[in-house]
Amino acid sequence: MRRRPADGTMLRKFVRAFWIVLAILFLIEAWLWTHLEPIVAHVVARLPWQGMKSALTRLIARLSPQATLMVFAVPFVLLMPIKFLEVWMIVHRQWIGAIIVLVLAKLVGLGITAFIFEVTKEKLLGMPWFRRIYEWFIWLREWARQKVEPVARRLRKWRHVLRLRQSGRFIAQLMRVRRRMRVAAAS
Repeated sequence: MRRRPADGTMLRKFVRAFWIVLAILFLIEAWLWTHLEPIVAHVVARLPWQGMKSALTRLIARLSPQATLMVFAVPFVLLMPIKFLEVWMIVHRQWIGAIIVLVLAKLVGLGITAFIFEVTKEKLLGMPWFRRIYEWFIWLREWARQKVEPVARRLRKWRHVLRLRQSGRFIAQLMRVRRRMRVAAAS
């Protein structure tokens, strides 16, 4: 059975949209990571348990790079009961509570992980395989930015149309785009 050229075009558009959505999700994670680290550092600096913070820093300094990697299991273990709470809330259809718990767990988990990573980064980058993975994530973040930039540029271009007083024009433009798409699909 021969494939119509339109099928390949649709598949390419679907694959492109998939990669853009994946890039956006990765950028959201990277943005959270970048922006939570200073907040967590500020919160940790304000906490009165200075002795415990310095003890944790000294403990991590004495660990080998491999043992330091195990420190990352701490946030996962600490947040596990919250994950069970999320599942329980979803099962009992408490959607708003589940979303709130999910978002809070995500923010706290990312914040703690960012704090731990900053404390252990130098030692962890001493392991060649970890450095390669870290550099790959840095490359992936740049790739995601490049994928999302054309979409963001178009959205910035259309931003003026989305204002309330411009909504009539936006609907008219949207209808013109729909008509063009229908004409293109029919031909």
